[in-house]
Amino acid sequence: LPARNAMRNPNIILICKKYAPCTPQLDAIALEVTFYWTDTDGRGILRCLKPFSRELIMSGKVSNPQVGLVLGSDSDWHVMREATKVLDDFGVGYEVNVISAHRSPQAAHDYACSASERGLKVIVAAAGMAAHLAGAMAANTTLPVIGVPVASGALGGIDALLATVQMPPGVPVATVAIGVPGARNAAVLAVQILALADPGLGKKLDEHKKALAEKVAQRSKKLAEKIANKQDEETPGETGG
Repeated sequence: LPARNAMRNPNIILICKKYAPCTPQLDAIALEVTFYWTDTDGRGILRCLKPFSRELIMSGKVSNPQVGLVLGSDSDWHVMREATKVLDDFGVGYEVNVISAHRSPQAAHDYACSASERGLKVIVAAAGMAAHLAGAMAANTTLPVIGVPVASGALGGIDALLATVQMPPGVPVATVAIGVPGARNAAVLAVQILALADPGLGKKLDEHKKALAEKVAQRSKKLAEKIANKQDEETPGETGG
């Protein structure tokens, strides 16, 4: 029945990719949340038709994922999709899951515990407010964990930043900036970690650094031209006065 509706309604899509189950419970829940719809504003956020399972949906996966992107809520996708763009640019495979440290703690535990055996090399966890997701990941895996604080609620992300960065000794979370800049940096940092064992990624990072430097040089040149043009316009007036 949902499939028939999907044919009539272009806003409903069918996710056919198989969820890599951490536990039989997660696999069973994944079967319950096969159908999703996208936001009408074109952002492409995937929402579950059964809200009680929204923390456990898989909103995207690339073959041979090395980076696990974990979101505390699907509302964090507008931030973390920027991380996927960076990973796409470097050709790094990733998977995206929505798992809440508070609403689905067992799922968070099982995901982190099984991450290494499933082939992941780095976990990037994004959450807002009482952002304990990255810490929950780090507590249950020896993989590097990068935390992305998301701005939400009354404190504009400061609460998420402190909740993510203030980890006890022995359980580190590499915490980046709040929001989109942090998501991008988290992806770059993940690539840098992977590049330690992948010379090809190392070369791409060298090219990335050169591109950053070229952009700065271009902006400096444009600013110099803008200043020069402004001085040229003002000089006759000052002289004539």
